[in-house]
Amino acid sequence: MTLDPGAEAMMQFVADAGLDTGPELPIAERRARMHAIATDPRIKKHPVHSVEEHNIPTATTHLPVRVYRPSDAAGLPMLAWFHGGAWIAGDLDTHDQLCRQLCDAVGCVVMAVDYRLAPETKFPGAANDCVGAYDWATRHAAEVGADPTNLAIGGDSAGGNLTAVVAVLAREKEMQAPKLQVLVYPVVDYEFESPSMIDNAKGFFLETENLKWSFEQYARTPDDFNDRRLSPLRAKSLAGLPRAVVISAEYDPLRDQDEAYGARLQQEGVATQIVRAPGLIHGFFGLQAFMPPAQEAWDTTVNALREAFGLN
Repeated sequence: MTLDPGAEAMMQFVADAGLDTGPELPIAERRARMHAIATDPRIKKHPVHSVEEHNIPTATTHLPVRVYRPSDAAGLPMLAWFHGGAWIAGDLDTHDQLCRQLCDAVGCVVMAVDYRLAPETKFPGAANDCVGAYDWATRHAAEVGADPTNLAIGGDSAGGNLTAVVAVLAREKEMQAPKLQVLVYPVVDYEFESPSMIDNAKGFFLETENLKWSFEQYARTPDDFNDRRLSPLRAKSLAGLPRAVVISAEYDPLRDQDEAYGARLQQEGVATQIVRAPGLIHGFFGLQAFMPPAQEAWDTTVNALREAFGLN
């Protein structure tokens, strides 16, 4: 399919905001520009019942989280969401609108996690933070009105990477398994030779050169690239992991590794839905009002979460 007009408009918007530059853009400026886009006062916030700020303890630090509620009912299911931003950018504000939409559409509590960023915090800092946040939820979700036995995890891009890693490590640590893992165009392998990495290397928002550079900001040494906590596609086994939804985009360098991860989950017995958004680029999730081809990925995700939570 040809590039969707909405995706073309998105790329122009990103270019106008100065976010389509390469590694030469300082990280602090990259973060500031991403934050400015998300907090533009012209963006009308999607309404939810309530939004609260919390600070939760983990084994290594205290993490800010933002909790979205669809109602004041107690014992609601909870989705822990890990934001994208290539491990180096993104925060509670950059993904505020998406978390509001998910809270409302699914009818669950959403806990957005503000994990520590690279290069200040190197690998496996972000992974440890997200495992710690999920562990906290399994024991303390009732403190924010959620059911600690009815949890799912999800994330986009680098957040999708962290979601996959949390699922793997929760199994290894014999923690409570999430009901579902939502992997939205996740980074799952340190690879740059797949057809999508080559064909979509430049000109489609996420560029291969920038992705490689982001890996280098997060990793301590090249040895980390082989670690399942950074490249979960390299885990020895994916058997026994939670049910999954894997979302990919046609014009995304990550497309092939995303679909390979979904296929491997299926091959190893994990119930997995794989949805490719035709004509779209990295970053489309939640923008179905502007990009009609994004609707299937959104509906599949919402329906899978509602089913996993027992809300259908």
